[in-house]
Amino acid sequence: MVSSSVKSLPPSLYAAITPPGPDAPVLTSAQVTDTVIIGGGITGLSAALHLAQAGHKAMVLEANAIGWGASGRNGGQVNPGLKYTPAEVERDMGARGHALVEAAWNAPDLVFDLIERHGIECDAARGGTIRAATASGQLDHERTLFNECRERGGPVTWLDQGDIARHTGTDRYCGGFIDARGGQINPLAYTRGLARAAMDAGAAVHVNSQVLSLRRDEGKWQVRTPAGSVHARQVVFATNGYTGRLWNRLRRTLVPAYSAIVATDPLPESVRTRILAQREVVYELGELVTYYRIDGAGRLLIGGRSASLDLSGPETFPFLQQHARRLWPFLGDVTWRYGWNGQIAITLDHYPHWHEPMEGIMACVGYNGRGVAMATLMGREIARRVEGTGAGDLLLPASPVRPIPAHFGWRIGVAAAVIRGRIMDRLAR
Repeated sequence: MVSSSVKSLPPSLYAAITPPGPDAPVLTSAQVTDTVIIGGGITGLSAALHLAQAGHKAMVLEANAIGWGASGRNGGQVNPGLKYTPAEVERDMGARGHALVEAAWNAPDLVFDLIERHGIECDAARGGTIRAATASGQLDHERTLFNECRERGGPVTWLDQGDIARHTGTDRYCGGFIDARGGQINPLAYTRGLARAAMDAGAAVHVNSQVLSLRRDEGKWQVRTPAGSVHARQVVFATNGYTGRLWNRLRRTLVPAYSAIVATDPLPESVRTRILAQREVVYELGELVTYYRIDGAGRLLIGGRSASLDLSGPETFPFLQQHARRLWPFLGDVTWRYGWNGQIAITLDHYPHWHEPMEGIMACVGYNGRGVAMATLMGREIARRVEGTGAGDLLLPASPVRPIPAHFGWRIGVAAAVIRGRIMDRLAR
C-alpha cells in the first residue's frame, strides 16, 4: 500500500513560512495522457501550465513534494541573462543567438507576468539585480556587459563605488550595475503557485510518484510508478540537479553542485533601511558567487557554495554568517534562524542543455544557478516543442547526451574548485 501523505520538504525558511500548495494526489491507477513530465519543479510545472493552456493533456509526476528540489530551496533571485555576455551568446549560438539573448535577458518578465496573471502570492518584488564587482579587475568585463545590455535596450544603470555602497550598505564593492528586470520571490510559494495554476488549467499533478521505469509500448511510452502507470506519446525530463539513475547518461552530464543559504529573523528597522532598501538583489562576482537579498518581512538571506552533502541548520554554514558580518559590521547580534542547502545543475559549458535523443523523449536541464527565470522560460519552450514548433525555431539547439568523463569523482572536483575559487578570490581582492 502506498501512503497518500506528502513527504516532508527539507527544512528551510520557505518550508516554515509558505502556505500549503494544492492538494495533489499520488498516482494510484493506470492513466493515459499526451505528455508525462518527470519533475514537479519550476521547469516541469511551467511546461504543464503552458501545455494545459494550449488544450494539451499533460501530467506531472513528482517523486516527493511539489518544489522539493532546488525550485523550492533556491535563493529566490529572479535574474536576467546567462553566464556569458550577449555577444558571446550570439557568437556561440549562431543564427538563434539573438533570439536566445532577447528571451534570456527578459525572462524575468515571464516570471512576474505569470505571478500577476495567476494571482500567485510569493512575496514578489522587482527591485532589480545588482552585479557587484569585488575586485577592480572585474570592472572591464562588467563595463562590456553593461554596454552590451544597454545597446540592446536593457534597463541598466552603472553604479560606481559610492552608488553601489548606497544600495548595499557596504563599501566592499568596486562598482557594478543594476538591471531593473531582476527581482525576487519566495521560490517555494512561486512553485506551488505554478502547480495550482497548472491544475486549474487542466493539467494533472501527482506527488510521491517516483518514476521507476520507462519502456516503449506500441508507439507510446509506458511510465511506471510504485502504485500506477501512464501511457503517453511524449516524456519530458525536468529533473535538473536532481536527475537520477532512471536516465543515468543524462545524470552524468550534470554536476549537482550544492548551494547553501542562511536566513535571519526580521532585521530591526534601523538596520533594514541600510541594506537593499528597495529590495534589490545582489550577487557578487568572482570565482565563488555569493548572493543575498532582503525579503518582505525584513529577513536577510545570504547564500553561496557549500559542502557536497545535505545539511541544515544556520550553525552548519558559519562561513555565510561570517561573510555577512564582514559586509555589515552593524548587524550586531542578529539571530540566524534558518540554514539549508540543495543541488543546482552545472554544465561544463555553462549553458542549459536541450536533448531529444529518441522519439518521444525530451529533456531540458542545467541552469547553472539561474534557475528561476530560465526554468520558467524553458518550461514554456518545452510546451512550444510539444505543440509542434520545429527544432530550428527553438531557443536552444538539441545536443547529444554526453556524460562528463570521470563523473563519479564530481565531489572531489567540486571541492577542489571551491578551494581554488577561494584562493583566487582572495588574491583578486
